[in-house]
Amino acid sequence: MSDDVVRMTQTDMFSWRMEQNPILRSTIVAVALLDASPDWDRFVATVERATQVLPAMRRKLVPDRGLAPPRWVDDPDFDLGWHLRRLDAPHPKNFQGVLEVARTAGMSAFDPARPLWTYTLLDGLEEDGAAAVVMKFHHSLTDGVGGVQIAAETMDFEREGTPRPPVAVPDAVTHKPSLRDTAGWYASSAVGLARDSASAAGRLAAHSITRPIQALRDVGGTARSVARIVEPVMSTASPVMTERSTRRHFATLDVPVEKLAAAGSAGGGTLNDAFLAGIVLGMRTYHRSHDAEIDHLRVTMPMNLRSEEDALGGNRITLLRFAVPCDTDEPKEVIGRMHEIVAKWRVEPAVPLAEPIAGALNVLPSSAVGAMLEHVDFVASDVPGSPVPLYLAGAKIIRQYGFGPTIGAAFNVTLLSYVGDCCMGIDVDDAAVPDIDLLVESLDIGFREVCELVS
Repeated sequence: MSDDVVRMTQTDMFSWRMEQNPILRSTIVAVALLDASPDWDRFVATVERATQVLPAMRRKLVPDRGLAPPRWVDDPDFDLGWHLRRLDAPHPKNFQGVLEVARTAGMSAFDPARPLWTYTLLDGLEEDGAAAVVMKFHHSLTDGVGGVQIAAETMDFEREGTPRPPVAVPDAVTHKPSLRDTAGWYASSAVGLARDSASAAGRLAAHSITRPIQALRDVGGTARSVARIVEPVMSTASPVMTERSTRRHFATLDVPVEKLAAAGSAGGGTLNDAFLAGIVLGMRTYHRSHDAEIDHLRVTMPMNLRSEEDALGGNRITLLRFAVPCDTDEPKEVIGRMHEIVAKWRVEPAVPLAEPIAGALNVLPSSAVGAMLEHVDFVASDVPGSPVPLYLAGAKIIRQYGFGPTIGAAFNVTLLSYVGDCCMGIDVDDAAVPDIDLLVESLDIGFREVCELVS
């Protein structure tokens, strides 16, 4: 293959293909509230530079032949003005109006003929800040951690700005796929598969000679691990949140970082364990409000696979689906359980195989993917953000929230830490949760119960 071929990874292709079912749409929306209106010219220049640092922001997807993944190619008609927009804040000119714009963005499909992102500045807020920016990305362009890295190229540590060196414009450009490139992909994939299979067989042969019983256990354990990761789920564990649709509403919830982290420690776990515990306890309250009891729910949790060597942006996660017990109101016990379950899943033998597993799933009908995801009860994602205040073209960011896709679940809670707060964006499927206010109130109760461990 030529050196300028930039193909979508199998995991990215998985999130792209599953959108044949619009309920599984993989759109990420982030919202930043600002204390002032940013300098527009400076904002444009900053984002323009970011698109040069991250060439994927100037590339669109072009389908290839057969099973070959689509290719990222430079958009010859790239127009920054299409992706970067400035509008008057809608009525009511407050955070709720901003969330209405954000949730509409989350429900809208991308134009496949253009790069998969937009920034919209909403000017003239009269409450909750002076302006807001709604940022929309497709999951194949970036994940939550990658989004934070992209934000680092557009946000500053001082109101006056952050000096940044000029970006060298690359000489090479990516072109549309040729038959030769496609044939090259098939050939290299076959060679890679054969090489990996031979290597694995060699290791297994050596291991089977020295430790035959353990070798068989390892093979069986990996096979069972793969089966657990791809196992279809045919019904929701929740007796209440059973319907699915393409309608979405957004809400937010704030919890102090220090309290949630301390609660996690008090329960023998981490901030992420306390985060999951707050959702579980909130779900008990929500279901009781509907005269229903639950003993467990199923969660999809993105697991970060990003390494220091990975380039800016990009999707470097795998999706873990597992059951969480919901049969106790004791926060400390729930945190301990979450810690034990998540720690076990992080070392699942199949986790490093995310790419080949995605490749295998990509040859299946999209209905099979739906069976894997549509009956999960909720998605929970924890994204570490900035511990210090950030600025955008002269405007200070007051709060920032990430709204991850539901990808078939009833709702998604994405925790994005910022300064001293866990800013949680809640993306709700209206059919599954028609009473979003009750859901938010229940989650608030759950997180207060968790934080009371250290109050």
